[in-house]
Amino acid sequence: MLNPSEQVVVDVRPHWWFLVAPVATLVVVIAGSVVAAAESAPSWAIWMALVALALAAGFLIHRYVRWTSTRLVVTTSRLIRRTGVLSRRVQEIPMAALTDVSYRQSLWDRIIGAGDLVLESAGRDSQEVFPDLPRPARIQQQIVNQIDQGRNLLGGPPVRAPAVTSIPDQIEQLDGLRQRGLLTDAEFDAKKAELLKRL
Repeated sequence: MLNPSEQVVVDVRPHWWFLVAPVATLVVVIAGSVVAAAESAPSWAIWMALVALALAAGFLIHRYVRWTSTRLVVTTSRLIRRTGVLSRRVQEIPMAALTDVSYRQSLWDRIIGAGDLVLESAGRDSQEVFPDLPRPARIQQQIVNQIDQGRNLLGGPPVRAPAVTSIPDQIEQLDGLRQRGLLTDAEFDAKKAELLKRL
């Protein structure tokens, strides 16, 4: 699917966290089935446990197929998202059309190394969100690098990724403004509470 002189820079599937819910469900159902068998439960309970086991296994297989068939590919000239097995959907965004590249992570996402990539491109009214990606900061930087290289070839100004300031640093900056009299105590407390909610 690559064009001449086009190279793959990033090729990723969704983060492994995408599979945690069905795996946990299957483990719980298996444990319940073992307990039911060990306790000599009535036959209807055994049948219910088998049905639950089949549903949990189906849930895991469905999610695993979705995981294996979903890919985000960043090349030197475009971004490609492919999803689906029987019915395939392919979405392409040229690097030259991207106007903003950012990512978002909750506290848990930061712990496990996952996050959502958020793109804005010319000619689109809404943002494109690519959820549950591994190491979104690395992917963002790779995309920005390709945009910069493309614009350098055309003689245009480079685009830089927005600087990411941590929440404790933002609170410290606000405290500095408060100490200089640029913010009231009430304004500082309100903004601090708003920032702490993001953790």
